[in-house]
Amino acid sequence: MAEEPKETKPGFQNPVAGFGVTFKAMFKKRLTEQYPEQQKTTAPRFHGRHQLNRHPDGLEKCVGCELCAWACPADAIYVEGADNTDEERYSPGERYGRVYQINYARCILCGLCIEACPTRALTMTNEFELADSSRANLIYTKEQLLAGLEEGMVDTPHAIYPGTDEQDYYRGLVTEAASGTERQVATSQGEKPQDAASTFGEGEPASEKVIRR
Repeated sequence: MAEEPKETKPGFQNPVAGFGVTFKAMFKKRLTEQYPEQQKTTAPRFHGRHQLNRHPDGLEKCVGCELCAWACPADAIYVEGADNTDEERYSPGERYGRVYQINYARCILCGLCIEACPTRALTMTNEFELADSSRANLIYTKEQLLAGLEEGMVDTPHAIYPGTDEQDYYRGLVTEAASGTERQVATSQGEKPQDAASTFGEGEPASEKVIRR
C-alpha cells in the first residue's frame, strides 16, 4: 500500500518568513510616477490608438476591404466600403472606406487588424489615454482616426495625381499633390458646391504627431 502523506504542522518559521517579505518591501525605494503631469515614454512599437493613414498627396490609403474587421477577435471594428468616382475620389483605388469605426470599449489593442491590412492604411500610435466616462465616446469614427494633413497634401476628396494609377501610389512614386489640385465636392456627405469652396491646406490643424507602428 502507498504511504499516506504525512501531515505537516505550521511551525514558527512560517509566519516569520511571511512577515520577512513585508519587512523587506518596507525599506525599498518607492517608485512614484507624476502622472499626468509627467507622462511615461512608451516603447516605439507600443500598441495605442489606431490611425488611418494618407498617401503623400492626401488621398486615403484605406480601400474599404473590411479585412481588419474580419481579423478583429473582439469584433470592435465596423467598416462600410463605397465606390470612388472621378467626381468624388477618396483613395487611388476603386473603393474607399466610407464608414470606419473602432469601439474602444471592446478593442484589446492586439494589433491583428494592422497585420491584416493590405495597404498599411491602419497603424497604431503611441496614444494610450483612451478612458472616458461615456461608452458612446469610446466609439471612434473615421474623422477621429484619419491622420491630419501635412505639407503637400490636399484634403479628400480630390483627383489622383495626373498620369498615375493605384500601383504608382503604392510604389511610392507620388510624393505630394499635383500643382493646382483642388478639393472636390463631397456630395455623398451632403455637401453642396459652395461648401467646398474653402479648400483645406497647410493651415488645417493636423492631428497630434505620434509614432506609427
